[in-house]
Amino acid sequence: MASSCRSIRGGSRALHATSTLLIRRCPRSTTAAPVLGAASAETGPSSSRSAAPALAASRDAHRPKQLPPPPAVDFADTRVAFRSKTSGELARGLLVLGLCSVDLLVERAQQLMTLSQKVLGQRLFENLMKMTFYGQFVAGEDQETIKALIQHNHSYGVGTVLDYSVEEDLTTEEAKKKEPSSCTSSFEKETSKQRETQYSSDHRFDSRRAGVSSNHTYFYADEAKCDQHMDTFLQCIETSAGSSEDDFSAIKLTALGRPQFLLQFSDMLVKWQRFFYQMAAEQGMGGLTALETKLEVKKLQEALAKLGVATKTESQHWFTDEKLRESGTVDLLDWNNLIDAQANLSKQLLVPNMKTGQLEPLRSSFTEEEEMQMKRLLQRIDVLAKKATEMGVRLMVDAEQSYFQPAIRRLALEVQRKFNQQRVAIFNTYQCYLKEAYDNVTVDVELSRREGWHLGAKLVRGAYMDQERSRAAEMGYEDPINPTYQKTSEMYHRCLDYILEEIKHHKKASVMVASHNEDTVKFAIRRMAEVGIHPSENKICFGQLLGMCDQITFPLGQAGFPVYKYVPYGAVNEVLPYLSRRAQENRGFMKRAKQEQHLLWAELKRRLFSGNLFYSPSPP
Repeated sequence: MASSCRSIRGGSRALHATSTLLIRRCPRSTTAAPVLGAASAETGPSSSRSAAPALAASRDAHRPKQLPPPPAVDFADTRVAFRSKTSGELARGLLVLGLCSVDLLVERAQQLMTLSQKVLGQRLFENLMKMTFYGQFVAGEDQETIKALIQHNHSYGVGTVLDYSVEEDLTTEEAKKKEPSSCTSSFEKETSKQRETQYSSDHRFDSRRAGVSSNHTYFYADEAKCDQHMDTFLQCIETSAGSSEDDFSAIKLTALGRPQFLLQFSDMLVKWQRFFYQMAAEQGMGGLTALETKLEVKKLQEALAKLGVATKTESQHWFTDEKLRESGTVDLLDWNNLIDAQANLSKQLLVPNMKTGQLEPLRSSFTEEEEMQMKRLLQRIDVLAKKATEMGVRLMVDAEQSYFQPAIRRLALEVQRKFNQQRVAIFNTYQCYLKEAYDNVTVDVELSRREGWHLGAKLVRGAYMDQERSRAAEMGYEDPINPTYQKTSEMYHRCLDYILEEIKHHKKASVMVASHNEDTVKFAIRRMAEVGIHPSENKICFGQLLGMCDQITFPLGQAGFPVYKYVPYGAVNEVLPYLSRRAQENRGFMKRAKQEQHLLWAELKRRLFSGNLFYSPSPP
């Protein structure tokens, strides 16, 4: 199977197709299993009856072993939740999380940190940070210093997603200077060609850091800087492999190349998909989910000819797959495959411009230098995926802003297609605050099912909501975010339910439930029991950030559920921007729920009154 799938290509053909990494379909296995208990014409009924006990025994031998239901988890049991913590660590958690709920302190966190550094001096400032915010949210300064915490967490059943959190300490003005040139191609500068509004650069949002709380941000400097980021990610992979088994290492694709390519690639993918839905609406198929929408090939060919996109003779070469000839319909996966095959077509793909109605090429033009930069981006992704696979570390591709996300999702799928043939080695991230999240999940699950590889998905609510909403309103495009937190939670549960059903029936997908929401975690555990998925199958895991929601993480780990902490690391000065935004995120989180503070207080009081205030953790 693996040899019949096309791998990521860094050569000129992939570049000519605007980084689309051509897909070659893998055949699905159609081998039928023999029917046990059927009497043949030669043996007759009596022979069938005599063979019945043996056949029944054969069925019993091959029947999957019935696993017990998932164990119960008590998230209110403070002894279990904080068994791994000293009383000093509990007090620090109370202090830090309490400070995070004070608006004035959080709004000026970066300025206060800078002022404290000047007043206290570097050494005292670093000691203060390690006793408070840094100690709460960051594992250590380098690969060696973090190993003790990783191993400590492992002894309580908690794994690691290693996340290097150093970023340039740029001011907003400096970020705005760097961003425009890295998001616009030479062709666009020379011709004034515009991408779709959502996938265009805008000076008002050149600082992608504004309004972002939980994720660190990379700005493009040059190719050498991207190589440095790749080397750092490689070190993370090596550290994960050396510290424990079956852990994760997280990467961000904006750290590995010019954002321009991700924007252009996203623009191309979205234009082609919108064209599909435009054709669907004309065939009376509007308003359906992505997988329900199917175009009749004959009507589609007529429409393409009428628009001038392709003559009937030309489009006949587009739809030559045997499955398409039998069904007479094209779905979104078949439609997307035309982008992958465009390098083989005699005529470049055209799409109608929604504003002007004029046809224009789907692909943009690149200079020779830009093509080389694109090639290096693809090569860096491939190097990281190979390294992670060789070392037994799973690679987590983090989600970013919605205007980068179509390209990131597609590139992550290509890496999964290559490296997830035997097991889930690469995970992609799905942001459930996006209105299109369910369609994205279902389409990708169906793609993996058709081609026979394993899908890895991490579900999150999303980290860029304020920035996304502001950008959409000011630039004049539809808000991509669900209107309420409740709608986002419903989307999260809907996506999770779909993947759990896929795991139940096909066993070739894995999902990380990355959430601090106790109701979502309980929903996942309940649905695991209902569909018959046991934690020991290692198909469903959970994830929370270091320093947050230990009352969820550690009870899960000690009950036998696969669970992981996102573990940031880096020197104190270099992670200050990250810590500032972590304080901002916790402000919103702590206003929504006081449960964690309540449990911390309860456990401290229990230890005090029971004479165990100086409790020293020992692994169970």
